[in-house]
Formats: sequence, structure tokens, C-alpha cells
Amino acid sequence: MNEGFESDAPGQPDEQPAASHAEPPELRIGKFANVLETHVDRVVKGQPGVVRHILVALMVGGHVLLEGNPGTAKTLLVRTLSKLCALEFRRIQFTPDLMPSDITGTSIFRPDSAAFEFRRGPVFTQMLLADEINRAPARTQAALLQAMQERIVTADGHDHELSEVFTVIATQNPLENEGTYPLPEAELDRFLFKLMVDYPAEQDELAIFQLHGAPKTGDEFSGLLKEHLFGTGEIMGMRRAVYRVEVRPEIANYALQIVRATREHPFLRAGASTRAGVMLLRASRALAATYGRNFVVPDDVRELAPAALRHRLYRTAAAELEGTSTDQILDDIVRRIPVPR
Repeated sequence: MNEGFESDAPGQPDEQPAASHAEPPELRIGKFANVLETHVDRVVKGQPGVVRHILVALMVGGHVLLEGNPGTAKTLLVRTLSKLCALEFRRIQFTPDLMPSDITGTSIFRPDSAAFEFRRGPVFTQMLLADEINRAPARTQAALLQAMQERIVTADGHDHELSEVFTVIATQNPLENEGTYPLPEAELDRFLFKLMVDYPAEQDELAIFQLHGAPKTGDEFSGLLKEHLFGTGEIMGMRRAVYRVEVRPEIANYALQIVRATREHPFLRAGASTRAGVMLLRASRALAATYGRNFVVPDDVRELAPAALRHRLYRTAAAELEGTSTDQILDDIVRRIPVPR
């Protein structure tokens, strides 16, 4: 695409020329979202909602946790997005023997200077894929906490800044799979969204068989991802545009009532925090922009409530015994809250 957003850091190699101000920014964001979904669908079929929600996270500086069974193209999806967004990409395969220093980096003694030198780990990138994050124990998972919250890594008393667009997209297999460790509550709260990646519909799965099952002479991305849709400059421009999306008082109160209802539901022993509600509203602004609007409507809040809240809620023993899922509880809450007119 030739359209772009203004950047505070002109001259970056991945930027495209700024577009005219004649077109409202939310309309340009809406076009970006639609084109991004179309391009991703060339490689990963049947996940348009997941793609849009990851774009929302990028626009508000949030991190994303993808959960799905093995073989549902979670890793391929993230690789594809990083290529289209022209973001520096690194992948860490989480394993039980992975050490925190394998993520953040380590200090090495240099005899020539008689001093320690910090050698940066793979966390120093723009888009980090933490693949199968729940395969590593809590101590290793916690190595990402500071980076996700502050975009800083502290080593030997010195702070090392990460990219302003640093984004973690973690994948995990369902906890009932053998050899997994549940993520600590503090780390779960660092993720803006928890998105469920399900098996594709029958027609999408047939298209996958035809696309990826055919013999190939080169990289499977060849011919599919020849262009970058946008880069760092555009992402930062989108973030500034999102802050101008209007949230009317009744919409803010609607989100508040959903959050407060999670604290009173009999099947939840812990509800959503104030921060969870703030992040839900912030993400709703970005979602509205992807639909070409400069104002938030109740449907934006309803659409994002499961993704923004499901990993921040904890069921009671009674709910677990009855087999009531967190999503079912959230659906019940949202249906009970009156929708503002």
C-alpha cells in the first residue's frame, strides 16, 4: 500500500511516504486492516478475526497470547504478520531447560578491556515469538515480565531499552497437554489479549491442503508476501490516531459494568482489575478504527471482552466441576449488562 501515517522519526528505512491528510486516519487504518487480513489469508487460511485482534494489539502497544492445539498454524501466522509489517522478528522455542539468560542476554568478561560486556539476547527485537511458552518453568517465563511491562531489560545494574514497538506474541498449547506449566498470574496480566486459535472451517481446511500440500520449488512465502504493508513509522502513527477515537461516557460505563460484574459472578473467585478495564477500552478504540470509525460502539466492547478478560478471570471449584468455561461465564455477563443506546 502507498498510504501511510506521519512519523516522529523520519528517514527510517521501513517507512513509506506520509499520506495526505484529506482522508481521516481511521479510514486509512480500516483499509490497512482489511488489506492485512487479505494478505495473511494467502498463507494462513481461516483466521481473519485473530489477525485483526493482533493488529489492535500492535496499535495500542499490547502483547498477545495465542492458545490452540498443535498444528493450527500459530507460528506461521506470527511469521507472516512480521513479514507484512516489516518488523524485525525473532523466535524463541521455550523448552524445560531454557534459562532466563537465553532470553534476555548475558554478561561476558572481555580480557582485552578487563570489563564485562552485555551480549543481548533474542528479546532485543521488534516482534518476538515466544513459541510454546508454557513448556518452560515459571522462572524462565518470568524473564519476560520486565520487558513486556516496561520495554526495558535490566542486567548488571544497567537498563537496556527495547524497541518502542516491541511486541511479544506467545503461543501455548492447552494445559491438558503433557509437559506444560501454567503461566503465573502476573505474567498473564501482561498480555492484552488471549486469543483462541481453533481448527479452520472445512472449506478453509481444504484450501490449506491445496496450498501447502502441493509440491513447492522454493520458500512457501515466495510470491505470496512480496510487499511490506507498513512498518514502524506507520504503526506509531496508528497509535497516535487511535488516541483520538472517541469513547462516550455511556460506552465507558458499559465497559465498567462488565468489569465489575466479573467480580460478583458466583462462578468466579477473582474478577477483572481496573487495569483490565482500561486496556479493554483502549483496545476498543483501536478496533473501532480498524472498522473505519472514529468512535467506539458497544459492539466493539462486546467483541473484545472475551479476548481481553478471559485470561484475567479465575473460576471457582464449582464452575470447574460443572465444566463451565470462562468464555461461557463472560458470555452470560455480557448478555446481562444493558447495552447503551
